[in-house]
Amino acid sequence: MIRRYIASISTSILKRTCAATALLAFTLGCSSTKPPNTAAPSSSIESAVLAQSPTSLLARNPNKSKKSVSAASCPQNDGFTEAVNFATQASNLAQSANSKQDWDEVAALWVQAVAWMQAVPPGSPRRAFAEKKVIEYMRNLVYSQQQAGATRSQASTVSFSSDLLNEQLELYLSYVAAVGPPDVLIVGSSRALQGVDPKQLKQSLAQRGRPGLKVFNFSVNGATAQVVDFQLRRLLKPGHLPQMIVWADGVRGFNSGRDDRTFNSIVDSEGSQLLAAGIRPELELDEPNVIPQCYRFPQPCANNNFRKAFTSVDRPFRGGQEAQPLFPTIKSLSSGTGILPVADTHATLKFLSSGTGILPVAENAAKYQLKPIAANAATQKAQLIPVSRRITVAIRQLNQLADSIDSNGFMAISGTYNPNTYYRERAYVSGQYDRDYENFNLGGKQATAFNSVVAFTKARKIPLIFVNLPLTNDYLDGTRLWAEQQFRQRMQQLSRQKGFAFRDLSQRWPGRNDYFFDPSHLNRFGAIAVSRLLAADSSIIWPRPKSSRSDG
Repeated sequence: MIRRYIASISTSILKRTCAATALLAFTLGCSSTKPPNTAAPSSSIESAVLAQSPTSLLARNPNKSKKSVSAASCPQNDGFTEAVNFATQASNLAQSANSKQDWDEVAALWVQAVAWMQAVPPGSPRRAFAEKKVIEYMRNLVYSQQQAGATRSQASTVSFSSDLLNEQLELYLSYVAAVGPPDVLIVGSSRALQGVDPKQLKQSLAQRGRPGLKVFNFSVNGATAQVVDFQLRRLLKPGHLPQMIVWADGVRGFNSGRDDRTFNSIVDSEGSQLLAAGIRPELELDEPNVIPQCYRFPQPCANNNFRKAFTSVDRPFRGGQEAQPLFPTIKSLSSGTGILPVADTHATLKFLSSGTGILPVAENAAKYQLKPIAANAATQKAQLIPVSRRITVAIRQLNQLADSIDSNGFMAISGTYNPNTYYRERAYVSGQYDRDYENFNLGGKQATAFNSVVAFTKARKIPLIFVNLPLTNDYLDGTRLWAEQQFRQRMQQLSRQKGFAFRDLSQRWPGRNDYFFDPSHLNRFGAIAVSRLLAADSSIIWPRPKSSRSDG
């Protein structure tokens, strides 16, 4: 179902690639190589980038020589000239680039060209021209990133026969490698994937005295109780588990009478067979042995507009708890006259670090490159424990669906459900003929899987919060409403017996179509509202950050 949503994702190239510029600035290291017209590299590229102020660059102390430049003054380098030099380098290298490393370097040069062209001050007569060049350079950056992805080496691969599970698994392992396991992990189906915003939950919790929590959304389209059980108990290593789990979904994932196609395909996959042999997917532990170029980004000036632009992104939303959020989709690098947006927190491109560049993972399902397996591995009994052998997740093409998932595993959908137009393009299916409600049965295999998860989390002292996500009035016809009532009563009974928390939001906003993308899936505004409701729930005892490492 979720692939139908792709048509609604229309993020522009500029919005999708802006994060690359900032991220690359933070990750590039140094070697002895220097680009033309650049001074000695700064001792801290990250601090320079965070502190720079494009609105005033070259506007103060214009007559100072390079020798007199200090940390508190503006550099003499001409941003326009620097940008053109980097762009020339990138264009020349692109003519002969034929490897991933070559295209990584081309991308890195385009990032430098963008950064320096951005530094042309607003008062300069070259500013209007520079703004157009930035847009052109960004397109070239995207092209070089695509070429780098297309030239990646093809390795023997294996998957779990679910594009989204493959994508989410690689992202989650990379997240853990970067900042450690999340404090709060969100699981569930596509309703959770686009119905609970980790970044908004983190921000709302910080406002309520729980700052610094790391939150990740590991939801997968089509996930049932069996799929979540597979994810938590079999797929993840014990050391990768969170402090708290928020399972957000609804009755459809607990109907044992329906055909569980997602779980069946996962069980039959090669990845599942390797798990049965005791081999879990892991990323390589060692960083690639690549010495990057040493680049110098525009330095900070006397005022702090750039720093203010960054900090303003995290300002809280204003209004009532269920008010339409004031969405900070784009923040400019400069105050009022900026060219580059700092971030779009709800339709972002996912990036991986490689060599000298920050490259988007490109198209197709995630695959896993395997270490050699012992000849008798397939005959071994299931060992659901980590072993020394690793499955290396190969970097591969990224399809448009995975491209819409942000760095915390959340898929933000901007479309709004309008019943007057929605059913012009698709037929209405009542609950009586909906396969998700076929042979409705809250016992059976799904109940067994759910009980297994409850026992698993309880044994490891991981609090489990189950959230029954909102639905629209249009969706809740007689059949579905009856199923919801049965599910609500069952979950309330189980929560008292087994000790997990149950929060029923199924009929919280039945008439708020502006919170929905379709009759049963929330859009990004609904996801924000749900996240804020959860953070405001005083009966939920949220954990404290386990480490000081931030996920940004």
